[in-house]
Amino acid sequence: MYHRWAALALVLALWCLAPETATGQSAQPEEQQPRVRKTGTLGQNYPNPSTPETHIPFSVACDEGGVSEHVVSVRIYNVLAQLVAIPVVQGRDEPLDNLKLPCGDYVGYWDGKVRPAGREAASGTYIYELLVDGERSAKKMFVDK
Repeated sequence: MYHRWAALALVLALWCLAPETATGQSAQPEEQQPRVRKTGTLGQNYPNPSTPETHIPFSVACDEGGVSEHVVSVRIYNVLAQLVAIPVVQGRDEPLDNLKLPCGDYVGYWDGKVRPAGREAASGTYIYELLVDGERSAKKMFVDK
């Protein structure tokens, strides 16, 4: 039974890191492909591996439609796809959970504590995810004590 759960966790972790399409997957030439609207960009956390606190850079893009604010969430998961923490906006101390932000560059801060328990996160691999208006991107980070 344990092996089934471990396999499911591995599949979910790999799914979070997989690109939406492969490089050679499209049949249309590049100039004929529809443009994908990208509302957010997620950067690599630093320091990585983190010890235990880390900073997560991300940006919210200005779109041509004139939308001034976007709904933004950043979440940190363990390899079992369990929510570990929700970082805060550095300098504002507001949790990045369905927060309305104007376009620009931001940094999320995570103190390395597992919520709601308040204990330090264990060493290992974690996945952090950026959601901007429902559009998702994810990266992995390492915590090393």
